[in-house]
Amino acid sequence: MMFTVAGREAYAYSGGKPFDATLPCIVFVHGALNDHSVWTLLARWFAHHGHAVLALDLPGHGRSTGAPAPSVQAAAQWLLALLDAAGVARAAVVGHSLGSLIALEAAAQAPGRITQLVMIGTAYPMKVGAALLDTARARPLAAIDMVNAFSLSSLACKPSFPGPGMWLHGSQRALMRRTLAGASGLEAGVGANLLEHDLRLCDRYAGGLEAAARVRCPAHVVLGRDDRMTSPKAARDIAAALHARVTLLAGGHSLMAEAPDALLAALRAALADAATTAAQAS
Repeated sequence: MMFTVAGREAYAYSGGKPFDATLPCIVFVHGALNDHSVWTLLARWFAHHGHAVLALDLPGHGRSTGAPAPSVQAAAQWLLALLDAAGVARAAVVGHSLGSLIALEAAAQAPGRITQLVMIGTAYPMKVGAALLDTARARPLAAIDMVNAFSLSSLACKPSFPGPGMWLHGSQRALMRRTLAGASGLEAGVGANLLEHDLRLCDRYAGGLEAAARVRCPAHVVLGRDDRMTSPKAARDIAAALHARVTLLAGGHSLMAEAPDALLAALRAALADAATTAAQAS
């Protein structure tokens, strides 16, 4: 469904159900050069089990128009503005990779509005190697292949992704190439293309520990044991600062694709924990 944020169209997938702002809301925030479709399974499950769901396309990604956000902080402000447009007072926020940093910032900027923070495939600082940044600028298609190689821990998931005959690496590559080709509104100085832009947002983000100190909701960190993009040990400081529960799953960086059932179970547990905490507080 479409909303208007700062005069631009902002798309959010509602999980195959009409969006109802009176239900407990979950916002899903994708990572670099992705879109809402990475959340399809999770979004549909929660939408069909009593939640309102907003799986976002960040500005300049997928169906959302306008320039990509110039910083993680600006992307978080945009997310909160979208909640206003959707009529949502409070929501849980789930972010992956770059999206996890945006979710963190949203929880820090509006601690009274975010009921649960889940950071998937995260790290702080989320530094990006110079070789990948240089390749992203000069040869973005080659950089997409590099990201895939680092993000996926195997050639295929069992019982195959998302079913027999499908190719995990190929589907991830196709999504990133489609998002790259459809990008709009890049501003001077933030990257030669959307892949470089998104990677530089991760690389330049500072203040994560300070943001964590302002978060007031329960936090959960979900990591891939074999993640080579954001190593589990690189999440230790941010997890400690958030007093977060940490779940380690078998898989790499792209857990939504590699371990969808295990990730769903982890998210269900995280939201149940948040509900218990809220009930005890009241």
